[in-house]
Amino acid sequence: MHCIVPTFELYYTNKGTKTSIMRKERILFAVSLLTALAGQAQSGMITGKVEDPSQKPMEAVTATLVRAKDTGIVKIELTDKAGVYLFNGVNKGAYRVMFTGSGYAKQYSNIVEVTEKSQHDLGKVALNPETKNLKEITVVARKPFIEQKIDKMVVNVDAAVTNAGTTVLEVLEKSPGITVDSDGKISLKGKQQVMVMIDGKPTYLGVAELTNLLKTMPSSSVEQIEIMTNPSAKYDAAGNSGIINIRTKKNKQYGFNGSVNANYSQGKYWRTNDNLNLNYRNGKLNVFANGGYSKWNSFQNLDIKRTFKNPDDPKQIEAIFEQQSRMRNVEDNFNMKLGADYYLTKKTTIGFVTTGLINPENFSSKNKSYLMDAHGVTDSIVLAQSQTTNKWKNGTLNLNFRHQFDSTGRELTADLDYAKYSSAGNQNFETSTMTPDMSTILNEEKLRGYLPVNIDIYAAKVDYVQNAFKGKIETGVKSSFVTTKNAANYYEVKDQGESVDYGKTNMFDYQENIYAAYINYNRQFKKFGVQAGLRYEYTQMRGDQYGNPTRPDSSFSRDYGSLFPTVFISYNASKNHTWGFNIGRRIDRPAYQDLNPFLFFIDPYTYQAGNPFLKPQFTNNIEVSHTFKGFLTTTLNYSHTKDFHTETFEQAKLPNGDDGYATIVRRGNIGKRDNAGVAVSAQVPVKKWWTAVVYTNLSYSKFEGPVNNEMVNVEAATLLLNINNQFKFNKGWSAELSGFWRSKGAEGQILINPLGQVSAGVAKQVLKNKGTVKMNIRDMFYTQVVTGNINFQNTEAWFKNARDSRVATISFTYRFGKPIKGAPQRRTGGAKDEQSRVKMGEN
Repeated sequence: MHCIVPTFELYYTNKGTKTSIMRKERILFAVSLLTALAGQAQSGMITGKVEDPSQKPMEAVTATLVRAKDTGIVKIELTDKAGVYLFNGVNKGAYRVMFTGSGYAKQYSNIVEVTEKSQHDLGKVALNPETKNLKEITVVARKPFIEQKIDKMVVNVDAAVTNAGTTVLEVLEKSPGITVDSDGKISLKGKQQVMVMIDGKPTYLGVAELTNLLKTMPSSSVEQIEIMTNPSAKYDAAGNSGIINIRTKKNKQYGFNGSVNANYSQGKYWRTNDNLNLNYRNGKLNVFANGGYSKWNSFQNLDIKRTFKNPDDPKQIEAIFEQQSRMRNVEDNFNMKLGADYYLTKKTTIGFVTTGLINPENFSSKNKSYLMDAHGVTDSIVLAQSQTTNKWKNGTLNLNFRHQFDSTGRELTADLDYAKYSSAGNQNFETSTMTPDMSTILNEEKLRGYLPVNIDIYAAKVDYVQNAFKGKIETGVKSSFVTTKNAANYYEVKDQGESVDYGKTNMFDYQENIYAAYINYNRQFKKFGVQAGLRYEYTQMRGDQYGNPTRPDSSFSRDYGSLFPTVFISYNASKNHTWGFNIGRRIDRPAYQDLNPFLFFIDPYTYQAGNPFLKPQFTNNIEVSHTFKGFLTTTLNYSHTKDFHTETFEQAKLPNGDDGYATIVRRGNIGKRDNAGVAVSAQVPVKKWWTAVVYTNLSYSKFEGPVNNEMVNVEAATLLLNINNQFKFNKGWSAELSGFWRSKGAEGQILINPLGQVSAGVAKQVLKNKGTVKMNIRDMFYTQVVTGNINFQNTEAWFKNARDSRVATISFTYRFGKPIKGAPQRRTGGAKDEQSRVKMGEN
């Protein structure tokens, strides 16, 4: 079904009087405030282009508009890929533009007089390399932990001391508005199905596999995390609650530069995240590489109590099942990234980026289950242990092209991407059923599993940008093709040998094509800013499950197309108040393996299954926001999701047909979900040396619809509080005290009880600011233990999940290099959708 939902974003500000120049110690705060208001549309316009000494365009140079009389900061912009900067809505007056870039000397333009509706092109300016030697540099710029921009929130990872030695998943866990549950599912403002990208490219992974990647990815390799709740039509439509874009570090200095990071962490078990970054930039060639090793060594304790009720009399208990699971997980992660850009001409660049990952893991579990009658008397005890070894391999290749037609910003880019994932998991299960006193073995079973997975992803896209109709037009097309091959081979192990267990063995192949096209228009109308876009995506999918002697082949297919419009309208009238309003539509497609209809063995009483009838979910989002003086932002949001899909739980017989109490977990469509919330964020300079970032979000969710032949009607409000205190002292010392708390909340059939954590850390700049030593402790009071309830059909379940979250870390980072002249800025390219839906190893 095609559906068009217009989206609008409206900003309103009251007129205010001019403020005096702030004291020197408040300048940093003023810069942040003015940056947040950089989108204001007023009277005149100033533009120009920045180049390096070799006349190559320079991207990401900071252009600061200052008053000519006192150099007071008015606006801040970054140059785009063509080296172009643009200041819209400039009041009448005399101004200069200040240019600053890493490794280059500060430079000013000539004075320009702006009159009402006047337009000024300052032409080209060439920046000269900084002449200071690195060892002479004693001041290190420090970014704020949180930057609130008009269309997104930016988390600067290195700004938080307690991020040292952490993984990307742990950084996300403490970022404003983001929650991560015990299974690694990421939610944004109380909503799951978040699109996660790395350097603008999707990860092509499902929930469990994305969790596995992010928890082995060192935070020291990440520059920023961008959080977008309603992206424009340029972005893929996947992700009903928005996009989280993880931007890895890119050294912007010229010559040979790099950094090395090493750390040691100790919880109950030790772990480490170490990485090396190298970059060489000179002339027409830019080469970059980084590699890392991480050790993930942890435990997980899961306790479950299930109470089975009489179907005819829900007040009558039939049986009680208590399970204690003690799990250990040890993983090694080896990753690398290599790339290069070559400038064929001043306007044409070609490049490549390749990445590789090897992730061997060893997972063991020991379960002890008590099967009791209605009175709590134990009938039997089941002992089960499992051992899983797996080696995930991932390789990606990106080829990119960029051509700049002229200095007005007209540009054509293209990307070709290939990604491959493969694994070969081996499982061994042993189960013993014993009498209540554990003196007699009633039954023994042994099972061996071999689960190979192969996933190939191909993507191509072309984007074109041009200034036209007094604004900017962006348009592009994209195509992707995905194939997955999954097998679950299970064998019963007996004294006589092995035999195929056809009740658990299956093979599943899946193919998917997505074709997309978009157009986006952006323009300023005096104090109004308008951005409107439309994206169309057409999906073709087919799944085939191969049969065996006990069942026939089966298959399914589905084709559908959808339109995804977005419109943003902004209105800014003064420095004090900014109002906004926007609406958008997004989609979430099922993960590839979630469509596989067969059962996967987890333990004797828990199975996981796919659902070939799982439909994509569509979400309409609306937001109203207000920003006060650039530091206090309040957002009201509402979303309605149709065919909402989430984990469902079903009580069923055991797969062999025996009567028993097995729980089958599979993703299913609940009729609808309504979500409403209010979020408030503020970055407050409490003292000159103390900045507090406060974020709170109150969300209300209601789930309503049929699941497994029964109606689900669950509603709950969730309050999230997040505070981060950054302290900056003399002589290179800094510190942090942070924490979050989340109240009780709901996700489908699951109710999660309150939880939270407190972390603290201290840092010191050493070796003339080339090195940094950090020490921290996370979850110091060990309060990040997840408990909750699940009620489904005739079953009530309670669970408690504890993991190795209290960890102390010491880390050391050393930066080295020698700046030289000339080298253009590197770009990143890639695909934008499918990778977030592959499922790698379960942990």
